[in-house]
Amino acid sequence: MTNAIGDGLRDLRSELARLNHQVGMRVELKDGDLEVLDLLDRHGPLSPGTLARRAGLHPATMTGILDRLERAGWITRDRDATDRRALVVGSTRHRLAEMLTLYSGMNSRLNRICSGYDLDQLELIAKFLRQVADAGRQAADDLGKP
Repeated sequence: MTNAIGDGLRDLRSELARLNHQVGMRVELKDGDLEVLDLLDRHGPLSPGTLARRAGLHPATMTGILDRLERAGWITRDRDATDRRALVVGSTRHRLAEMLTLYSGMNSRLNRICSGYDLDQLELIAKFLRQVADAGRQAADDLGKP
């Protein structure tokens, strides 16, 4: 069963990557751009450095992505309210609404799938997915160490 779960996760990764690529093509964004927008959507406004760390990107690469996203109206860069020297990056809600429409088919399908499970089962699935995500994060961190 462990192999079947691993195969399922690999299939999931592939299909979600394909979905993200299709969405990106519709709104003229690269895969890395979508990742940055997702991080901002999930974690709120972040500093460029924090975004780079969370995305696993070099700060110079992040600067290029942020420049591209800002030009296209996907993000804003503002001064931090507590430290006027620092910048925070936030997403623009009107552009994210476009993206939500493109993901609506997947979201509807996910809701239908989840409706077939009871609360205890959903809690177990959510716990499993968090643990898998944590394992992936730790493995990436280990590879990033000298």
